[in-house]
Amino acid sequence: MFTGLVETVGRMAGREAAGRAGKLRIQAGNLPVGELRNGDSLAVNGVCLTLEQVAGNVLEFHTLAETLKRSNLGGLAVGHPVNLERALRLGDRLGGHLVSGHIDAPAPILDIRRTEDDWVVTLSLPAPQAALVVEKGSVALDGISLTVASLAADRFTIRIIPHTWEATALSEARVGDLVNVEYDLVGKYLLRQREVANLARSAAGAVSLTTLAESGFLS
Repeated sequence: MFTGLVETVGRMAGREAAGRAGKLRIQAGNLPVGELRNGDSLAVNGVCLTLEQVAGNVLEFHTLAETLKRSNLGGLAVGHPVNLERALRLGDRLGGHLVSGHIDAPAPILDIRRTEDDWVVTLSLPAPQAALVVEKGSVALDGISLTVASLAADRFTIRIIPHTWEATALSEARVGDLVNVEYDLVGKYLLRQREVANLARSAAGAVSLTTLAESGFLS
């Protein structure tokens, strides 16, 4: 688990295909690489990855095809900035919100503008995911814990303070870029619970030839 509080900005150092998977190499930025161990979990642009090897200041990860498909990591060029965060330790302060590192989908940035001291970023919101976003609720963008400022049918807006803008890879984002989105974990479980309950009610109320025969309507 993670908090969505980015520790440092690294850089894409390389990516290689390996069958249905790949190898991802990330320049570690200011992470204390001497404290890292093979097998550690790190969030790279919000994607939970397992560290395989440390070579100098470069981190190497094994990535599944599913990971590259469902995130922006498969399309970032060498040198592109990425947000890095080590896994949450029990007893640490939870300054952001609970972030699992499991990306729901990448979303394109529709607009970026400056409003006084803050930055306002608008992202696309596909209809199937609309129920997962609430105004003033939490969302993780490229691994950054943020609060939804406003919400429309097909988009939502985030306001970003100067410190977060300057201390993360968002400072180099452009309109059209894909951002990894992880919706609030609690909201996803609540939505799934409602879906299962609706399915159960539908099944209980379904009428079939078998139920008609058992009720004596068919001979």
